[in-house]
Amino acid sequence: MTTPAIDETLLPGPEDTVFYRQHGWWISPVVLPGEVLDAAERGMARYYAGDLDTPDEGWTAPPHEGLRKHDYASLHVRELAHLVAQPLIAATAARLADTDSIRLWHDQLLYKPVDRPGTAANVGWYTDRQYWQSCTSEEMLTAWVGFHDVDETGGSVSFLDGSHRWDVSGLDFFSQDLGRLETEITRQGHALDIRHTRMRRGQISFHHCRTVHGSGPNHGTEPRRSLAIHLQPGDNTHRPCTAGHGNDRLVRLRAGVPDYADPEVCPQLWP
Repeated sequence: MTTPAIDETLLPGPEDTVFYRQHGWWISPVVLPGEVLDAAERGMARYYAGDLDTPDEGWTAPPHEGLRKHDYASLHVRELAHLVAQPLIAATAARLADTDSIRLWHDQLLYKPVDRPGTAANVGWYTDRQYWQSCTSEEMLTAWVGFHDVDETGGSVSFLDGSHRWDVSGLDFFSQDLGRLETEITRQGHALDIRHTRMRRGQISFHHCRTVHGSGPNHGTEPRRSLAIHLQPGDNTHRPCTAGHGNDRLVRLRAGVPDYADPEVCPQLWP
């Protein structure tokens, strides 16, 4: 396999990787071309209209109000697949996670409407890892790509700084009430430090699978539109657990075990 050519100056440097490992998140400079994001916007509209390049048995028309979250959209719309396959995204993830290869885990097409009375669209605090218990890797990560400029007013993602080093097992997530979480992490000797983000179009945020994150309502003037690209190091495999994952129903089986290296569902993105 030929490694695609990328501009090495756009990859995170040593100080950036140290920051990621200390804080559990990192935001790139502007690295994605506008035409790729323009195409992704068109792909989002096509997906919502049911104009798919490959059938999706799980497709349903999006609601008229409220949050929209559609998994695996890139498997069915070529413009979104093109965004997921941008080599700079996976190469950055590989450097941050200190791994030789990166595969897609899955993606989520996200739409957050402008907040209106009775239709608040905030996302409470949680970790991705709590949903990925069937994975052996502790270094999975997420790349979040906004299709436009976004800040806290528009419902951008916020991180609890350094939370990838906390023990948050057993805590009740998806609540905007941080009281119980603050009590527990203070007991562990940590401090609650919320980092709100402000991103220009073409920037990408990356966060560790154990980083606690969430986002508030969109008080802007336009819906927040984005794609979350969940990524796995090449050595990630399935492990038995009580809480499986949607991938287990989609990937091929090897000796009866879900294969997270299935090239149709979890293609290798880097190198």
